[in-house]
Amino acid sequence: MTRNTATDTSSSTTNTTPLGLAEARPLIGWRHSATWTYLIMLIASAVALGASLILSAETLQLARHPESALGCDLNSVVSCSAVAQSWQAEIAKFGGLSYPNAFFGIAAESVFITIAVIGLARVKVPRWFATCTWLGGLAALAYSYWLSTQSLFVIHALCPWCLTLMFSTTIQFMALSHATVAVQGLPSRKAVAADDSDGEAEVAAVPAG
Repeated sequence: MTRNTATDTSSSTTNTTPLGLAEARPLIGWRHSATWTYLIMLIASAVALGASLILSAETLQLARHPESALGCDLNSVVSCSAVAQSWQAEIAKFGGLSYPNAFFGIAAESVFITIAVIGLARVKVPRWFATCTWLGGLAALAYSYWLSTQSLFVIHALCPWCLTLMFSTTIQFMALSHATVAVQGLPSRKAVAADDSDGEAEVAAVPAG
């Protein structure tokens, strides 16, 4: 029984070691390349920027003509004006003035487009910059989903351009996350390998029952 236990322990250690090393290797293939990941991010960011521009134009139209109907006002359920006139559409207030969310969307998506172009140029950015970029993408994703849930369950109206912005932001964040791991190398592969080796040491140290 002692020999069998030792054999099982050594074989399990031998089998787990290549797995940790495989996870620490860089991702290979065109789907993990900078061209593919950042191109998808660029397209999604461009769509989100276009939706933000349209929402900004409609917001200005409502400010000038509050009683006017927008092009996406189809009925009481699908109504951009109902969403645009809610407090959720202008949550940022500075100095007694409120600023539409679409204006911040223009600024944010312009930044993401710039980051995608930098990635397509195969520029290796600092780790802190890549981390902050990913956190910014996560914040944009959470914000877009919060607005969508507010439209569904509080305002009880749907804005087609807001939904377009939500879907494009989702794809943008997925591509950004992929690029952060595959291209920018976050989290550190050395840290991943160290975590794997620590886990393997703990498995090897567990006595056989």
